Amino acid sequence: MKVLLVNGSPHKEGCTYTALCEVAKGLADGGVESEIFQAGATAKGCLGCGYCRKAGKCVTNDCVNEILPRLEEFDGLVIGSPVHYAAAGGAATSFMDRLFYAGGGKLRFKVGAAIASARRAGTTATVDQLLKYFTINNMPVVSSNYWPMVHGNSPAEVAQDIEGLQTMRILGRNMAWLIKCIKLGEENGLTPELEDKIYTNFIR
Repeated sequence: MKVLLVNGSPHKEGCTYTALCEVAKGLADGGVESEIFQAGATAKGCLGCGYCRKAGKCVTNDCVNEILPRLEEFDGLVIGSPVHYAAAGGAATSFMDRLFYAGGGKLRFKVGAAIASARRAGTTATVDQLLKYFTINNMPVVSSNYWPMVHGNSPAEVAQDIEGLQTMRILGRNMAWLIKCIKLGEENGLTPELEDKIYTNFIR
């Protein structure tokens, strides 16, 4: 069992990374491996060209195409982002847009979670935004004992947010628990049923 932890910050070992490391500790406590994947420095925006629908990969060859072939290795996904103007950072948004367009089918029914880091505010709006990728894709969402955020303007300041770090660890443990529950259900023949998607138009 393994979880992909996506660092959507352009800073490889900054505040978001510090929070993801705490999530990794919680996962490890629950017996689940994890891998932190740096996406925030290189992810480019979606071109809306539809190439990925036919090719199964993005026309832009960057970190998204690097991780797409590996999605089946993971049982869960955590996206972490800094707050930029009360929203997820542009790189994190670009990464998730393209990952889900090209590889959403490989993530269906895997567990998901989102975390945010900020100096002060905008964290709940950021988490709300990031959770929408999971809730449109049949993915169970993992929670913690508080909204999943840390505060600080540097990794050293985040290290002082002991409540935020505890929230990250509990999130990791809860994710490990849910992954195990799903695995147990699959071993006993319990799997979700899919229906063909019904599309309706607002403009007639």
